Amino acid sequence: MSRAARDGSLSRDELRAFCLEFNAVTEEFPFNPETSVFKVVGKVFALTALDAEPLKVSLKCDPDEAIRLRAAHPQIVPGWHLNKRHWNTVTVAGLPGGTVRELVEDSYDLVVAGLPKAERLRLDRP
Repeated sequence: MSRAARDGSLSRDELRAFCLEFNAVTEEFPFNPETSVFKVVGKVFALTALDAEPLKVSLKCDPDEAIRLRAAHPQIVPGWHLNKRHWNTVTVAGLPGGTVRELVEDSYDLVVAGLPKAERLRLDRP
């Protein structure tokens, strides 16, 4: 049984599949072949090295919420090599899969909210 299955966290394959479920998402590798960058309409909402141990994902976050999450979860720290006010890096192990999914969805929604209205409507997210 994998660690992800034991602690209820997401596996690498589940994290990747979940990121790709959202409307208009692409997976790109602009930095190196190991780092997956998930974008919606060309804007980044998640970055991860899917082969890294432990599995981590960097996600956009509302600045006030980012501070609250960091205080509540030792697995959530300021975004590594990113604007620490707006990005968190999340160690997936030890967090319930539902929590990680919520953080990914919040990141996607935050990026979509910054898109032009026509793009938001095309994505069915006014």
